[in-house]
Amino acid sequence: METPAATSPDTKLVAPLWHLLCVILLLAAWVALSFQQSHHLFGTLPPRLSGYLLVLLIEWFLFAFIWFGVRIQGVPFSSLFGDLSANLRKILRDIGLALLFLVVANVVLGLLGHLLRQTSQNQAVKQLLPQTAAEIAVYLLVCVTAGICEETIFRGYLQRQFTTLTKSAAAGALLQGIVFGLAHAYQGWKMVVIIAVYGCMFGALVLWRKSLRPGIIAHFLQDSITGIFLARHI
Repeated sequence: METPAATSPDTKLVAPLWHLLCVILLLAAWVALSFQQSHHLFGTLPPRLSGYLLVLLIEWFLFAFIWFGVRIQGVPFSSLFGDLSANLRKILRDIGLALLFLVVANVVLGLLGHLLRQTSQNQAVKQLLPQTAAEIAVYLLVCVTAGICEETIFRGYLQRQFTTLTKSAAAGALLQGIVFGLAHAYQGWKMVVIIAVYGCMFGALVLWRKSLRPGIIAHFLQDSITGIFLARHI
């Protein structure tokens, strides 16, 4: 079943303004927490697994909070996702678009990283890479969660809210990309710039396809393949 595009210009916010401010504050708190190098909220679990579980809790909490805000505004939650048709041809097309997007995006980001002289992963990123079979399994669950929740938070919710407030789809995509970059501030300012550009590219993909599905697929593939590859070679 097709639903309205997640980023179609609209005169009505998908959630109240106070809710948008709360989401931004929650993201800011998440950024502050990300600067902590160890988490001990889960007893005797190793720090890396504890960190993964914390990410899962935070992302699904934000996802649920957005669902709550959209519901009280009387907007169908499914409208954030755009076209999620179960038609096999469209699913295969979205998989193809996700793969093509990853190729183009990685070329662009590679060039940008070269210009910024970003040649290596920082320590904060290295600490996130899975090492054991158990960590890889939970890490893949985190990647699935990131694909669903972060695309919903940034490209489904924030992009549509910013689009409505600015009355510009381009501005909505740009602003959510900036917030997406800032949400990764623990990786350093160069990565903030790179990830902000990446977020804007995801926003452009949503504007073009009118669906979050290609972005969700691409987000999952990027995080999972890159994370496991780096874990084996760093």
